[in-house]
Amino acid sequence: MFSFHTKVAQADVVHDLLVLPYDQRERCRQRARLASGEEVALFLVRGTVLRDGDLLTGEGGRVVRVVAAPEPTYLVRCADATMLARCAFHLGNRHTQTQVGAGWLRIRVDPVLKEMVEGLGAQVDEELAPFEPEAGAYAGGHGHHHGDGGGLLAPVPVRQKIHRPADIVSDA
Repeated sequence: MFSFHTKVAQADVVHDLLVLPYDQRERCRQRARLASGEEVALFLVRGTVLRDGDLLTGEGGRVVRVVAAPEPTYLVRCADATMLARCAFHLGNRHTQTQVGAGWLRIRVDPVLKEMVEGLGAQVDEELAPFEPEAGAYAGGHGHHHGDGGGLLAPVPVRQKIHRPADIVSDA
């Protein structure tokens, strides 16, 4: 089985596509299937999140392009920017991964969150769409680097652990 382990900025040739929903693009160790049907392994640095368009390479210099798979989402639209900002605030207050677009928000399907933003006056539509939530203030890799920040928008406090929904383990 071929394995991919390194992100690259560019490649002259892309050999295949790796189409994954967001929850699989957050995992650093997994088996996956390329668009061609070939099964491969991903062995990425812990904490790596794959974004639509990322390039991965591995043994022999083979390169694949990551494609964000369409998945069930809610598209949140509001009558004005103030209402949209209010919805974004309340989603963020609940640590909800949210994709931000020009005049809209996209979240994973969650009936409780849908009811909340509709209660704030938003229009919510279900759609199958690629999900690319904001990386967050503590995420690196936003395209530019600061002299002493290591690519972070803000320093991570020494004792602070940053939680994502994928970190929560159920006892059930």
